[in-house]
Amino acid sequence: MSEEVRVAVLEQKLEDLKEIIVKIDDAIEKLSEVNSNVSKILAVHEERITKQEETDSLLLAQIDKFRDKANSDYDNLLFRVQGLEKKLWVAVGVLFCLGFIVNNSNMVVDVLTPDSPRVILDREGK
Repeated sequence: MSEEVRVAVLEQKLEDLKEIIVKIDDAIEKLSEVNSNVSKILAVHEERITKQEETDSLLLAQIDKFRDKANSDYDNLLFRVQGLEKKLWVAVGVLFCLGFIVNNSNMVVDVLTPDSPRVILDREGK
C-alpha cells in the first residue's frame, strides 16, 4: 500500500504541477505579447525621435537664416542712419553759416563791396 500511496501522492503532485505549468505557459504568452507591444512602441518612439531631430535641424537652419538676415538688415540700417547723420550735420553747418551771414550781413556787404566815391546829389539832380 505504501507504493499505491506514493503513486497517488505523485499523481496529485503532478496534477498540481500541471496547473502551475499552465499558469507559467500563460505568463510566457503574456510576456511575449508585452514584449511585442513594447517593441512596437519603441519603433514608434524611435520614428518620432527621428522626425523630431529632422524638425529640430530644419528649425535651427531657419533660425540661422533669420539671424543672418537680421544681421544684414541691421548693417544696412546702420549704414543708412550714419549717412543721414552725416547729412544732418552738414545741413546744421550750412544753416549755421547762413545764420551767421544773415546776422552779420552789413559786415559782409562792407567786406564784399568795393569802396566807391560817394556822390552827393543836390535837390535839383545836378
